[in-house]
Amino acid sequence: MLIHPWDAGASEQEWTAFVRAQGFGHLVAAGRDRDVPVVVPTQFVLAAPDEVVLHLARPNPIWPALVENPAVLLSVAGDWSYIPTHWKAIGDEDPRLGVPTTYYAAVQLIADATVVDDDEGKAAILRLQLGDTEPDGGAADPLEHGRRLNSIRGLRLAVREVRAKFKYGGNADDAHRAVVAEHLAQRGGPGDAAALEHLRRRTPLDQAE
Repeated sequence: MLIHPWDAGASEQEWTAFVRAQGFGHLVAAGRDRDVPVVVPTQFVLAAPDEVVLHLARPNPIWPALVENPAVLLSVAGDWSYIPTHWKAIGDEDPRLGVPTTYYAAVQLIADATVVDDDEGKAAILRLQLGDTEPDGGAADPLEHGRRLNSIRGLRLAVREVRAKFKYGGNADDAHRAVVAEHLAQRGGPGDAAALEHLRRRTPLDQAE
């Protein structure tokens, strides 16, 4: 992933908040000597900055790839918003010559995967996931499902490297960012509110506004 200096610099608090808010990504296992990696869209829980937990169905094609090579990459992207050409022009600048772009956040977690097959271990993972997705409770304890636990396998990912990119106009000056922020607030389309929050947090616009 290309990360320009102005898109980098994410703190642990920033990237963990983003990853936890998304809660869904693509788990990539390269395996060995494969034409293409195995890519699995999946829900997950970031249990700690250095640990991700999830479960997948037993027939999932990722398991042989993990036997070949336990190194994986979890890719999480979101909060994206398209920034049109004319939003990038201010004053007497030609709006036709503005450079369009897409604002977005992306975090890649490089990790070593450990497969969890025992019932207690899988139940512990499921409890973490249910605590995240259904915090008000109401679901049965995973161990109450008995033999149905055999249909899944758990995964614990030990994170050893984080690549984070927050592309929200960090290469533009205050005046241009302020105009984009105004447009985002007015348009209010899918992703615009999240993009505006990222833009204002990473590049404060107090002086421009």
